[in-house]
Parts: sequence; structure tokens; C-alpha cells
Amino acid sequence: MPRSRRREALPGSPAPARNRHGRRGVRGPITGPHLPLLQDRIDFFDGAVASCADYLKGMWPDDLATVRFEVAAAPPAALGFDAIERWGIDRRRGAIILFRVPIERFAKLHKNDDFHKRMLIESCVFRAVAEYLGKDPWDLAPERYRHY
Repeated sequence: MPRSRRREALPGSPAPARNRHGRRGVRGPITGPHLPLLQDRIDFFDGAVASCADYLKGMWPDDLATVRFEVAAAPPAALGFDAIERWGIDRRRGAIILFRVPIERFAKLHKNDDFHKRMLIESCVFRAVAEYLGKDPWDLAPERYRHY
């Protein structure tokens, strides 16, 4: 005879805590209290954009003082596979918008690890800022790449 999926509590043992819908409710983090929380790819992308933007604002404080860096999922209107934007420039609002999904999905990385993903994101930030300032991306931080 097949067993029922519900198990009965043993006599004398406390019943498992359940909410009014019969479910266990909110659970704690899987990593526990002593380990840091896991980072998902949206957090990784946001962190890479923020750190690169802070670096560039430090290099060009006068030009980028009022510029806001924003992250959006995708451009509002994709024109096709050949013309999907990776970033957008809004000079009226003083904003640089980076589109996460096209940057992540259409990248052809030869090695898919965190280092190469970060390099891809940083290169897009550099190219977007260069377009905003009307400069070459290599001119934004010439000392950063001099040792290569």
C-alpha cells in the first residue's frame, strides 16, 4: 500500500511551525549566519558598473561630476540582432544607461569566468563614457594600461 506524503508528528515532539496556509513560511538564508550571502549576476553586474564608474569619476572629476550611471535590463526598442544597443547616452538628463541583458547575452567570451565578465562590463562602461565625453576609450585612463 502506498504511503501518504504527509507524515504525522510523533507523540511528544513539537509540531513543525506552519503559517495559516499550511506552509512552512519564510526560511533563513542558505548560507547561514556565518557566511556571506551569495551574489547573483545582477548584483555582480551592478557592482562592476559602480566600481568602474567610480574609477572614471576619479579620473575625470570635472567632466563626470554630474553624470549618473544607470543600469537597465534592455533597450526600449531593439532594432534587430545587428543593432541592439549595449548602452545609451542621455545628454539632456546627464545619464549613461548600460543595458545588462545585451551586454551579458551577446558577449562571445573565450573563457566564461568572473574575471572575463568583469572585463567585458568595464570595457562597455569605458566605451560609453568615451562616447559621452567625445574621446577615445584608451585616452580615459592612459596610465592604467601602460604596463601591458
